[in-house]
Amino acid sequence: MSQLSAVLEAVRGRVQPDADEREQLEAAASELERRAGEAIDELPVDADVLRAGSTARSTWLAGDRDIDLFVRFPPDLDSQTLERHGLTVGHEILPDGREEYAEHPYVTGEYAGFDVDLVGCFDVAAATEIRSSVDRTPFHTAYLHDRLDDEIANEVRLAKQFLTGIGAYGSDLKTRGYSGYLTELLTLEYGGFVSLLEAAADWTPPIRLDPEAHGTTSFNDPLVVIDPTDPERNVAAVCVASNVARLQHHARAFLDTPTTERFFPPDRAPLDPPAVQTHLRRRGTTPVAVRLDPPDLVPDELWPQLRKSLSGIHDGLEAHGFEVVRSRAMVGEQAVLFFELSVASRPQIEYHEGPPVAVREHAQEFYQTYASDTPAHGTDSATGGEPTADSDSDNRAADPVSGSAGAYGPLIQADRYVVERSREFTDAVSFLESAAVMDVSLGASLTACVEDRDVIAGDGVAELATDFGAEFRDYFEPRYP
Repeated sequence: MSQLSAVLEAVRGRVQPDADEREQLEAAASELERRAGEAIDELPVDADVLRAGSTARSTWLAGDRDIDLFVRFPPDLDSQTLERHGLTVGHEILPDGREEYAEHPYVTGEYAGFDVDLVGCFDVAAATEIRSSVDRTPFHTAYLHDRLDDEIANEVRLAKQFLTGIGAYGSDLKTRGYSGYLTELLTLEYGGFVSLLEAAADWTPPIRLDPEAHGTTSFNDPLVVIDPTDPERNVAAVCVASNVARLQHHARAFLDTPTTERFFPPDRAPLDPPAVQTHLRRRGTTPVAVRLDPPDLVPDELWPQLRKSLSGIHDGLEAHGFEVVRSRAMVGEQAVLFFELSVASRPQIEYHEGPPVAVREHAQEFYQTYASDTPAHGTDSATGGEPTADSDSDNRAADPVSGSAGAYGPLIQADRYVVERSREFTDAVSFLESAAVMDVSLGASLTACVEDRDVIAGDGVAELATDFGAEFRDYFEPRYP
């Protein structure tokens, strides 16, 4: 047996549910469907219940004990009535369940050791007629039910576990990777797990796959997989370029040297504050962090806003001359926006380039903006009194109160005006603590949180490892490229 075959056989033994698990799942799902049917019979509208998700398609990983039930209501029902009836059925079959909110509220809870979601949807005639995103799920289940036999289902399990092991599985907006449905379609498209890896190893994005050859829309995403049930939808829309590249990297590495560790990476201890401090001193960078209390949002609403705020503050730091080596958002009971800077401080003056002198209107406006009212401007008779970079005069407007430098110039360099002007912030902490940070692009729901921020710098940043040690290990010692 080859090394590849031996590894795959070992992984199959861990990801394929045994007979007992299958029997328990079937018994639990059947009982839940029966209860849902009884609850539906008490409603004043026609509806039915459908099992969906990976357990319905027999592609779930051993130990992933999830049951998804969809209650389909007539498409002419209004959304509020659907939500009300859906919650009624959910609470009937899951008396101890709780309500969660996505596009529609739904009920989630536990039954017989399984995590159960009961979701209401519209029973539309085709996926192209959906009224909400969950309406297409029954069509996905029906499409795959006719195409997934036991052999290909087990290949899907290998693909799901591989993507989980490399950190790219999940369509949630934190991971932005490969959904279960996308993984199933890719495995079907290429005919198996190894064939998928061989293809991915040679991908040149953008990649476009259209299983039913019916796509009608163009997309700019790095990976495009046209939904077999909807010609205008890209199943891979949420999958970001880094996760496409991550699959390519690990596909090549695994095919070169097969190992079970790509499926089941070992657990790693979080970094403690001294270890974070060691990394920072070794790197010689300047760490700063913004700590805030996040709003009460579900993760798929919170993470896009955190990323937007991280990007906005990143751009604000760089606009003021503080180059960001790398940054990271971290979330627990509190949220942290962490920035690693290449410099701790900047000089009092900064170089600012103006327009070419030949662009008369803009050039004169720039010149008058920075020109001093005093005769201290350096001039050169050879240029007809215009300032030059080689002038011997003290081309400076000093601040007599603070002693900080004002503008030096305007000067002429080559064909344009330039000025060496006083910098607004000479250290990053001053910027992060100032009102100016509120002018950057922030997530709408985070604006009030950022107003009440704590700014942490230097040795204090390492103390964040008490709560975010795992995130700091992933940052400084990344398991994955």
